[in-house]
Amino acid sequence: MKLRLGTRSSALARWQAQWVTDRLLEVADVEVELVPISTRGDRDQTSQIGAVGAIGVFTKELQRALLDDRVDLVVHSLKDLPTVPVEGVSIAAVPPRETVADALVSREGRRLRELPVGAKVGTGSQRRRALLLSARSDLDVQPIRGNVDTRLAKLAAGEYDAIVLAEAGLKRLGLEDRATEVLAPPLLLPAVGQGALGIEARSDDRAIRELLARLDDPAAHAAVTAERAMLARLCAGCLAPVGGWARCEAAGQLTLSAVVLSADGATRLDTEACGDVSESEALGLRVAEDLLERGAGALIEAAHDSAS
Repeated sequence: MKLRLGTRSSALARWQAQWVTDRLLEVADVEVELVPISTRGDRDQTSQIGAVGAIGVFTKELQRALLDDRVDLVVHSLKDLPTVPVEGVSIAAVPPRETVADALVSREGRRLRELPVGAKVGTGSQRRRALLLSARSDLDVQPIRGNVDTRLAKLAAGEYDAIVLAEAGLKRLGLEDRATEVLAPPLLLPAVGQGALGIEARSDDRAIRELLARLDDPAAHAAVTAERAMLARLCAGCLAPVGGWARCEAAGQLTLSAVVLSADGATRLDTEACGDVSESEALGLRVAEDLLERGAGALIEAAHDSAS
C-alpha cells in the first residue's frame, strides 16, 4: 500500500511526519510519500497570529488536501488543530505524547526568576504571555513569529532577553540543551494538546483509519480528548489565555487541570477535576462549566477583543 502523507514544510513538521512514517513502516507493509503543503501560517511569518486569522491557520490547507484526495493522511501538532469539527475529516490516531511543558531559553542563561526587571521575553502565545505576567508582572512580554530556528536566531541577535518555546519541539529537533529552564506545570499549564501529535484521515476511509489505529495511544488520546472538549465548550480558540493538562495519574482515572487568565495575567481562574478515563469528554465539559460559572467567559471575550 502506498500512502501520501501531507505535512507542513518546517523542520519540526518534517520531523513529525518522518516519525509517523517510521512508525507506519514498523507496523505495516507500506510505502509512504511525504507531500509538503504550505499553510497560511507558514507563508506569513511576520504578522501576529490574530492578524493572520487564528482558526486553522496551520491546519486548513492540510485538511483541504485530505478532502480533495491529494493525500491520505496528515500530521498536526495537536495544539494547532482547532476544536471545531471539519466534516469528512477525523482524528484517527494520537501517538504517545511527548512532554507537555514549556521551556525558557534565555540569552544569558538566566532562569525565569533571575531575569532582570523589564526583561524582554518573546512568545507567540497569549497563554504563555498571560502566565508569564501572572508569575512576573514586571516582564516586557512581546510577540515573536517564525519557526524554532528563526526564534532562536532572533534571541541570539539580541532582539529578546529570553523566549519561551514548547519543550517537545526542542526535544524533537535535538535542541533540548538550549533550554535554560523547563517551565513545567503548575508554573505554566500547557496549551491544550501540547506535546501531542494528531493524525487525521478521511472519515470514510476505513482502511487508512484501521491502519492508523495501530499508532494510537489510548491514554494520550483520552487526555487530549478531555482537553479539547474543555476548550471547545469555552469557545476559547487558540488566541485566548487558556491552559489545560490532562493525564492518567491512577489506573483508569484522568485528572484535568485548567486555567483561564486575563490578557495581562492579573486575573486567573484555576480548577482541577478527576474522572473515569472512559468519560474523558464529559470530564472536559465539566471542567469548562466550572470555569464558565466563575467568569471565564468574560475573560475569554476580553482576550479575543484585545487580540483582534
